[in-house]
Amino acid sequence: MPLRYPFTASKTVRNRALIVSVENFYPGVNLDRRSGVKKDTRRLHKILTKLGFSVEIKIDSEAAEIYEAFKAESEKTVKDCFMGIISTHGEEGVVFGADGHAVKLSEIYSYFGGPSMVDKSKLFLIQACRGHGLDGGVEVVEEDSSSSEEEDGMSELFSIPIDTAVLYATPPGYAAFMHPTGAVLIQTLCNLLEKEGGPDLEITKLLTRLNYQVAYNFQSRGQKLGGKKQMPCFVTRFTREVFPFSRTAAAEDLSLTFAATELIDEPRKLRKSSIS
Repeated sequence: MPLRYPFTASKTVRNRALIVSVENFYPGVNLDRRSGVKKDTRRLHKILTKLGFSVEIKIDSEAAEIYEAFKAESEKTVKDCFMGIISTHGEEGVVFGADGHAVKLSEIYSYFGGPSMVDKSKLFLIQACRGHGLDGGVEVVEEDSSSSEEEDGMSELFSIPIDTAVLYATPPGYAAFMHPTGAVLIQTLCNLLEKEGGPDLEITKLLTRLNYQVAYNFQSRGQKLGGKKQMPCFVTRFTREVFPFSRTAAAEDLSLTFAATELIDEPRKLRKSSIS
């Protein structure tokens, strides 16, 4: 079920964000629980609403429900920007719903090439693995890829509409880390957006700073995964400079009062770092 935080003062067209978070998978699905998802979701909601976005959250959705949610969002309009965030398990080119069924990212992106989103900025953040490789931070390993995997990767890139950027937690073939305190990619983005001047950065500059912070400041811990690194990457098809989080624009929207509901609990127990 969608969890909406409605603004109460106006029906004015606003920037919107859709957060799809999968923490728990159905019994029989061979995918681990993802501790830290609630912390990420709650913090994203808080920051994005402060920056003028109307935020909708879907938790533990099936694959078909994820498709449906993004399709519905693509058929609406926004003031300037739409942001889609997906946090779940994944492989190259796909993420998984709570039912274990795959969601093709290329299909999600393709929805946003329609008339409702013409000339609007679209930004996607994908917190999910894109393979099983672990980044040692020094040694570069080149892996063989089948022609079908290459074709799937190209199909995904070609599906990204104009005026869109996609931020991935990791390069193709590599795993992304998850932690009970939150994913390093999402928490670093939130840190930057809370920092003075951060929201006023042009999007490619903001994402480049995020890449730097994660690449140089993060290192996994634990007996099995200790010392491993994570390197985010992004793809952009913007044709102009874009400032999706500008405080100047957000200030107008924040003159409206809104009602937010406390419905996401803190994780009760801390666990070691795991693969997303």
